[in-house]
Amino acid sequence: MATPTTVALYGAGIAGAVHGAAARLAGLELTCVASRTRLRSHQRSGELRVPAMDYDDLPAGADIAVVSTPPACHADDAMRMLALGAGVVLEKPLCTTLADADALVDMVETGGGRLLYAENLAYSPAVQAFLTVTRELGSLTTLEVRCLQSQPTWGGYVTREWGGGALFDLGSHAVAVALLAAAPARLVGVSARLQGSALHPTDEHAEVALRFDTGLVAHVTSSWRFGPQPLWDLQASSATGVARLDLFPQPRLERNGDEVRFASPSPSSSSSSSSSPALAELHDLGYVAQLRAFVSDLGARREPVMGAWFGRIVLDIICAAYASAGSGGTEQSVPWNGPRDLTPIELWRSIRA
Repeated sequence: MATPTTVALYGAGIAGAVHGAAARLAGLELTCVASRTRLRSHQRSGELRVPAMDYDDLPAGADIAVVSTPPACHADDAMRMLALGAGVVLEKPLCTTLADADALVDMVETGGGRLLYAENLAYSPAVQAFLTVTRELGSLTTLEVRCLQSQPTWGGYVTREWGGGALFDLGSHAVAVALLAAAPARLVGVSARLQGSALHPTDEHAEVALRFDTGLVAHVTSSWRFGPQPLWDLQASSATGVARLDLFPQPRLERNGDEVRFASPSPSSSSSSSSSPALAELHDLGYVAQLRAFVSDLGARREPVMGAWFGRIVLDIICAAYASAGSGGTEQSVPWNGPRDLTPIELWRSIRA
């Protein structure tokens, strides 16, 4: 097929705005934006200087639809765009239930559509460099991934309808990176403890242990009880050394205490990109690279490296973690064989009840 050049935004929240900015930095044309509410879509359309559309009008001829609606809408919204012939970039988490994830993966695999699970950190130059170093270290004996920041003050993150809290939201990043760093080790067990709040039903702090068949136990922490400056970092060690990556405020990678240089992404030719920390962050965190990779995949009719199948694996682990927390931290085997029609928060709360 011809190289895709146009992008429609299906969702006008902060995530949609981030993907919109990344699309322009990747040299793609934004054609329209749609939201659940007419007010939000017109607000975002004014900021992005593109037409506002109704959901029913999408993809409005665009080659790619970026779906960043609430997680409970992800499966239906993505499948509708796939059925209409658009390539789909689907914001994490993939879905709220494994049943929805199954339906989405089945449609992608049987229908021949292309869907990118938007795990941007997999395309981050800093994370890619960290993964290279960890492979050079050999068999890992320790692995820790932390995503710590303050609680979101926008959107429906702290509602039951969202599907889950800090682990579901931030933890999807941390779990994905841990899987990539531990590969080719196979995950066999998950245990977790969650902490919540009396003010809302979701979890605010999660500590997860991922047990692999090599004996490695990776520790993942995701929390909304931190801030105001986020702390996202990764550390791995083996018998031959230690690697550490800090992603905020600036990416910095060390091996055995010595800084490791890695290639920084080339900024857009736009004069504003080199002077804006926010736009530079879109390069640093992989948003621009993942869109460029997806454009290449669509043109070559290739399955994206981060496909729907990977998003389902991450959701499977997260569901197992919530079930573990609901049962007092009991380890759950993976692939998980629990209910596929319950959201993570329902798994946690229903088991606790």
